[in-house]
Amino acid sequence: MSRSIISGLVTNGYPAANIIASNPSQPKLDSLKQDFGIQVTTDNLQAAQSDLLVLAVKPQMLEQVCKQLSHLDLSNTLLVSIAAGVTCERIAEYLGQPVKLIRAMPNTPSLLGLGMTGIYANARVSDEQKQLAQQLLSSVGETAWFDEEVGIDQVTACAGSAPAYFFLMMEAMQQSAVDSLGVSPEQARQLIQQTAIGAAAMVKQNPELSLEELRLRVTSKGGTTAKAIEHFESQGLRQTVDGAMQAAFERAQEMAKLF
Repeated sequence: MSRSIISGLVTNGYPAANIIASNPSQPKLDSLKQDFGIQVTTDNLQAAQSDLLVLAVKPQMLEQVCKQLSHLDLSNTLLVSIAAGVTCERIAEYLGQPVKLIRAMPNTPSLLGLGMTGIYANARVSDEQKQLAQQLLSSVGETAWFDEEVGIDQVTACAGSAPAYFFLMMEAMQQSAVDSLGVSPEQARQLIQQTAIGAAAMVKQNPELSLEELRLRVTSKGGTTAKAIEHFESQGLRQTVDGAMQAAFERAQEMAKLF
């Protein structure tokens, strides 16, 4: 995800020389430097000498990283954490000082510049710093701000984990096309992936239409689509989706208690 953010910033004209990345892996750093022309280091303390510091590490590693940074005065630094499940309060505890902190939950389409990122800022963050975070995170897609930190857990269920929901649906469609209909795997994938791209584009390009209206427009009464939708409904698709999203939301809240 950090590579995606760096790529988005540089692509949108942000000076590469103003970006510094820290990682224990020298090969990863060499790749970032070669691809984007940024500064690199294996020293977190060197990288932290910045007006804006992105904490792009796994949740289980965040405490260790923050303990290193706790020796610095971060009172004038804006921190942006993309570590899932770790609250602002817990991060401040790790750092041993009050901080200006933003939590962000991007999703994997950020790798293509098509991400959806939920953002929450604690009370110490100024409007100017919010604009800076907006510039940073909008470089990889669209953003949505939340007034309450619980919004980040809602984003996890609706966007953070959601690409996998669609992948599962597409996987099931491909399997059915191959096993039940006799379509080749290659043709099945082509048909399904392009349909998914087209359907998403239709949603985005018709904001005045509800998702229900878009569905009804391609569901002729008594036709093939209607028969398929009827089967989905009879098998409890809506209840299954609701249960899955609630499970993701609840797990996000459980994770906050683990770290």
